[in-house]
Amino acid sequence: MEAVCSGQRTYEHISVGLFVAYLASKSAGDKESESLKNTSVEGFPAKVPAVHRDSQLFAIFAFATCGGYSGQLRVSVDCLEKASSNLSIGIDFAYPFRLHQVSFEAPACEGIRRERVFLIGDYSSSAEFFVTIAVFAFLYSLMATIVYIFFQNKYRENNRGPLIDFVVTVVFSFMWLVSSSAWAKALSEVKVATDPDEVQLLISACKVQTNKCGSVHAARWSGLNTSVVFGFLNFVLWAGNIWFVFKETGWHKGASRLACGASEKQAGTFNQQPYNQGNFDQSGSYNTQGNLGQPSEYSEVGGPTSYSNQM
Repeated sequence: MEAVCSGQRTYEHISVGLFVAYLASKSAGDKESESLKNTSVEGFPAKVPAVHRDSQLFAIFAFATCGGYSGQLRVSVDCLEKASSNLSIGIDFAYPFRLHQVSFEAPACEGIRRERVFLIGDYSSSAEFFVTIAVFAFLYSLMATIVYIFFQNKYRENNRGPLIDFVVTVVFSFMWLVSSSAWAKALSEVKVATDPDEVQLLISACKVQTNKCGSVHAARWSGLNTSVVFGFLNFVLWAGNIWFVFKETGWHKGASRLACGASEKQAGTFNQQPYNQGNFDQSGSYNTQGNLGQPSEYSEVGGPTSYSNQM
């Protein structure tokens, strides 16, 4: 019991430390966002630091609700000999859920003899994998926020920073999905393994019909259920971040330039004059530039001038 409490206090201290680090990064990010209102930096990823701050908060919740969990269930064994009965047997378990190492003493209903019973199952791999992803996601989000705020030039040098950020974001999105799914499945198995009715089957005295075994209370699962919810919320958040991070890469900017160039070229073709060989005057007759200035054989009124002079 002391080891469980000590481990729980350790995870509480770590969670508090991570939350303090999140508040510090959020304060720095708020000051930077306030300064960005009065300055214009071309191409600065204004939404990316806020996105990573949200990732830090959700990662803390996922880590704390799973890594800091400890539960207890109680069963009762009512022997035919009342002196051997124990009506409240407490069974404590906690993260990382190595249940095969959790033991308790139960009466054997044979005088004062007692037996040590172990639970069944080891779900530490899924739980530790989930917590590890949460911790590394928090640390990366914290580092990314610091780089965005204080090292913008290094971040944008040779477009290396946005590409690395994009690849890491895609990887963390996939890892959140895998770890959350694995932890959700492991949690369902932990609930079965620690169900009081299942635990009673492990006690030899409960297999004798003259003895009566029952459940005093089961463990509470609200904290672990919340951890699964935050795990999938982290997946949704990181998957949504992919678009914002992709907009900062050279791939998106190159595609935008190609699209703009194609639209400008298409618009330029419509501005050309297709007909420029001639024009129509106001009287409706068609005149070309080659006929301007040439004398006409006929006057505007009457016939030829030579005929009028003969008369």
